[in-house]
Amino acid sequence: MSTVRRVAVVGWGAIGRVVGTALAEGRVTGAELVCVVDNRPLGEAAPVRQATFEEAMETCDLVVEAAGQGVVREWGERVLASGTDLLIASTGALTDDELTKRLLTAGPGRVYFTGGAVGGLDLLQAVRTLGPLDEVRLTTTKLPSTLEQPWMDDELLARMRTATGPVEVMSGTARDVPVKFPKSTNVAASVALAVGDLDAVRVQVVADPAAHHTRHVIEASGGHGAYRFEVAHLPDPGNPATSQVVPYAVLRSLAALAGRTGQIL
Repeated sequence: MSTVRRVAVVGWGAIGRVVGTALAEGRVTGAELVCVVDNRPLGEAAPVRQATFEEAMETCDLVVEAAGQGVVREWGERVLASGTDLLIASTGALTDDELTKRLLTAGPGRVYFTGGAVGGLDLLQAVRTLGPLDEVRLTTTKLPSTLEQPWMDDELLARMRTATGPVEVMSGTARDVPVKFPKSTNVAASVALAVGDLDAVRVQVVADPAAHHTRHVIEASGGHGAYRFEVAHLPDPGNPATSQVVPYAVLRSLAALAGRTGQIL
């Protein structure tokens, strides 16, 4: 006899609202939305009660993080230590090696992450077992306004705001870039987790005023082959820093965790 997953969604924003609504409407077999955790008032639109993190850990067996990297850092270990499983959408938090080690040993709860707005991660994981990849590159292109950050100097901001074509905003590794763009480059961390090496993935962030779609291009090569994946998503209208598809990737991960069968995992 199957057990229904009792789920808490953390964050009632662009991602959490879609995930929570789908759960409340019974669209994920084997999963039930019990509560929502958010430090802002949810209003009458929320389908279930608002709860604290402590209440969520007491009443649920799975917490879905949809509120940003800071939540993973502050609450991840406590959720797992309570025996509650954790599904992470903000994979950029896992660029912190020490945090990742603590999460992996914090049990008895189990930690999972979703690939979010990019595909091909399962193939990269499979190739990795054949041997190391010689080169892995990710190029992310977004509208300039979605990439502006407090650390940017006036010169860079001016270049982005007056750009008539693509402008490189930053290049570095998958360890460096998600820290600088905590809401925009979780994809870099997801690729690195699949490859198994944060420092091996070179990342380029590009601002383009013509980028009506958010674009991610992954290029990888090694002794066993060469691989290229390209995706172009519509930004979420409520939060253009994230792609519209992300909450549906979370829902797919939830469906797998809830035990739905007959699909490619």
